[in-house]
Amino acid sequence: MDRVRALSLAVLVCGLLPASAAARQSVKLSATLVPEKLGHGTTVGFDFSITAPANQVPSPLTGVELSYPGNLGFALSGLGLETCAVQTLEVLGAKACPANSLMGYGLATAEVPGPIIVRESAEVSIVRAPTHDGKLALFFYVDAETPVSAQLVFPGLLEPAPPPFGGQVVISVPLVPSFPEASDVAVVRLRSTLGPSHLTYYRHAHGKTVAYNPRGVLLPKVCPHGGFRFAGTFTFFDGSTADTSATVPCPVDGRRRAKHRRLRPRRPSG
Repeated sequence: MDRVRALSLAVLVCGLLPASAAARQSVKLSATLVPEKLGHGTTVGFDFSITAPANQVPSPLTGVELSYPGNLGFALSGLGLETCAVQTLEVLGAKACPANSLMGYGLATAEVPGPIIVRESAEVSIVRAPTHDGKLALFFYVDAETPVSAQLVFPGLLEPAPPPFGGQVVISVPLVPSFPEASDVAVVRLRSTLGPSHLTYYRHAHGKTVAYNPRGVLLPKVCPHGGFRFAGTFTFFDGSTADTSATVPCPVDGRRRAKHRRLRPRRPSG
């Protein structure tokens, strides 16, 4: 009888363990450039989703490295002309930051583990942070309401990246407690943009305040061979990592212009 009771207790405990205990996650990444008009400014979009086996929650995400193509002109984007302090975000939220510090928006989705898995979505604001060690810094401000109320600040940096990439956005993701006796919240999706889409900046001209849209991330005049390539490395609390990649195809007119240049005959000398 004691053995039966012990076995029954073990089965009950296993059934109540957080759903993320044995999860092994995979990641899918997609990217967009809107509008994809060569030689002009654009908004860069990232969308990654993390999945685990059925009825399980992924291990909490702790870090993200998103690499972007080497021929994207972030330095000429006209984004992040002002900065926002972390204290402002923590006390008052993104709405209190200068309008010219906003660089993009997003939507994060997380899962709260337990006997019943609960999904929660939160709005994300990306703002320019004070420069850190000479590098462009960002804050990802996450405003969650239910079922877990939390206002979080994820720090990010624009770091160098090995070829063929031009750089990477490195994001540190803090652990977020959920309900008592349950595991931490697990981020399972983040859709975000960096660029002028839905942004309004202000400048002073002739004694007046003028609203305008920033230029955006500058695309090259010629699309690189194979398209615009992105990659991501994701780190999880259980010590595992996952790598993934995505490519934005060249626009049709960009491929045609490049082809015409290659086929153009040389002028005879003399």
